[in-house]
Amino acid sequence: MKSNGYVEFFRQTSPYIHAHRGKTFVIAFGGDAVLHGNFHSTVHDIALLQSLGIRVVLVHGARPQTEQRIALSGLESEFSHGLRVTHSHAIQCVKEAVGATRLQIESELSMGLPNSPMHGAAIRVIGGNFITAKPVGVRDGIDFQRTGEVRRVDGVAIDSQLQQGSLVLISPIGFSPTGEAFNLSYQDLASQVAVALNAEKLILINQARGVVRDNSLVRALSLPELESIRQASTDDAEQQMLGAAYQACGNGVDRVHLVSCAEDGSLLTELFTRDGSGTLVMKDHSEVIRPATIDDVGGIIELIAPLEEQQVLVKRSRELLETEISRFMLVVHPEGVLLGCAALYPTADNHVGELACVATHPEFHDQGIATRLFDTIVQDAKKKGLTQLFVLTTQTAHWFLERGFVEAQVADLPAQKQSLYNYQRNSRIFSKAI
Repeated sequence: MKSNGYVEFFRQTSPYIHAHRGKTFVIAFGGDAVLHGNFHSTVHDIALLQSLGIRVVLVHGARPQTEQRIALSGLESEFSHGLRVTHSHAIQCVKEAVGATRLQIESELSMGLPNSPMHGAAIRVIGGNFITAKPVGVRDGIDFQRTGEVRRVDGVAIDSQLQQGSLVLISPIGFSPTGEAFNLSYQDLASQVAVALNAEKLILINQARGVVRDNSLVRALSLPELESIRQASTDDAEQQMLGAAYQACGNGVDRVHLVSCAEDGSLLTELFTRDGSGTLVMKDHSEVIRPATIDDVGGIIELIAPLEEQQVLVKRSRELLETEISRFMLVVHPEGVLLGCAALYPTADNHVGELACVATHPEFHDQGIATRLFDTIVQDAKKKGLTQLFVLTTQTAHWFLERGFVEAQVADLPAQKQSLYNYQRNSRIFSKAI
């Protein structure tokens, strides 16, 4: 990558870096992901997340490793409803497989060779008896024996380790109050851990890229859409994945990401680029239009700075923006990236307002963002009793003309604005009755 391309890429990722810092991500991957040739790179990417200030909890599975040990023991695997029936003699195979898989993951996280992404990472991996389990019991006449489900997650203990800068690694075995070990579904376990921690994200890493329908990747799903796909699916693995996503998102986890273990860099692409690499699940995956808060000042500055340099917008200091933040409306991407802003300023004339600082993220031009902001501002202005809007612009006259504005003169402005008019800037003036 050329140096200018690298700089631009780094600038584009910076909003995501800021947004993710200090947040809790629960990342889950099955035993097949651990065996995949790309797992070494995936671990490097996970280490990078923690170095960026993200609090990471890893939950792993070990199904293929368990299958291998059961076969070597001369036993047969039995499944029902997508779950293993863990006979009393098979639980030892599960323990061995989970233990070996956990050691492999810890080994990968402990690497720190020079000239490698892990150099200097110094990740401290912590485990513990964070999960209390109970037996699945008998379903449809089948006794699942030592197959269990989560009874309780010790979120306080996990959070305490995260606060100390540790990466928490959780294996798919839980213990009952009587000390019995139970084999757990790692995806269900990850979902419940994410809910208990009130995690910002649950990330499910699988062989699939995400949800694929008609040979096309589904980029985003709302909860109703996800549930409809889950009910129609005939694939047990996909049903489990979607069920875990639905459970987490329906119980307070803001976002669930479904990404591939086979695609190099898919985790970073999903988290730090606009388009991502997999499927994003949210209660409502559409963009949000909302009033700005003081926490949005940095994002607004980043959005309008290029337009100020081009003299499209009048320069505003951080102090001024903090004072006037209540005037702004924002369009926010589902991933939290600021897509657009606009402001409505009152004037001495109680029936006239000024529309100002209309800006759209350069990657989202021609998607109607400014128009949706404008419509929201107009509705807000009407609620405040305004009957007329005016705007001053140097380079976007046609955009306002297309929305019903007509050209006006300095003398048409409220008296207060007339005295502040900058004749050197020579902005054109437009007004619109609303």
